[in-house]
Amino acid sequence: MILADLAGVIVLVLVVAAFAVAVYAFVHAAMQRPDAYTAAGKLTKPVWLLIIGGSLLLLLVFRDPFGAAIAAVASGIYLVDVRPKLLDIQGKSR
Repeated sequence: MILADLAGVIVLVLVVAAFAVAVYAFVHAAMQRPDAYTAAGKLTKPVWLLIIGGSLLLLLVFRDPFGAAIAAVASGIYLVDVRPKLLDIQGKSR
């Protein structure tokens, strides 16, 4: 019984963390210049907003590890691959 409660708490913490990271990625993507995406050779700004926003929507709909995994992968790809290149293009520090 106690282990089941502990597992539920751990899953809840992971879902909330995935939500927070996805919200940060969405806000960061929304604040960047549209031309920086094409200059970096990445997908366009509306496409990234759709990908991250759609993953956030799935996270809110499913509210389980499946939705959290989708949101974590989408926002993780943005934060690890796209964000550094956007910052380099715009001359901002990391």
